[in-house]
Amino acid sequence: QVQLVESGGGLVQPGGSLRLSCAASGFTFSNYHMYWYRQAPGKERELVAGIGSGGTSPNYSDSVKGRFTISRDNAKSTVYLQMNSLKPEDTAVYYCNARYVLTFSNYWGQGTQVTVSS
Repeated sequence: QVQLVESGGGLVQPGGSLRLSCAASGFTFSNYHMYWYRQAPGKERELVAGIGSGGTSPNYSDSVKGRFTISRDNAKSTVYLQMNSLKPEDTAVYYCNARYVLTFSNYWGQGTQVTVSS
């Protein structure tokens, strides 16, 4: 069955770094555009970053541009989010999302908690 499993979250001090991973299985990963979303307590889920199926056209929300980098390894069916210069406002549950336009497929992971605090 389809699975998206996030890992790499945790507690980090302001200014620190984390690297999130999302391992996919059960579908043809290389066909899918991949995204990272986050949801902070009491707030709506927001798009953080996205990347095309071939690793092209990475894009970012204004709030993380210049600090976060999305990448993917289609051979490993994994998407990454490198997060640098973390701020307390980056604290949220981070979710991996896979979308394939031709079939309207849309899959979500279970999320991984990122807490930025001193």
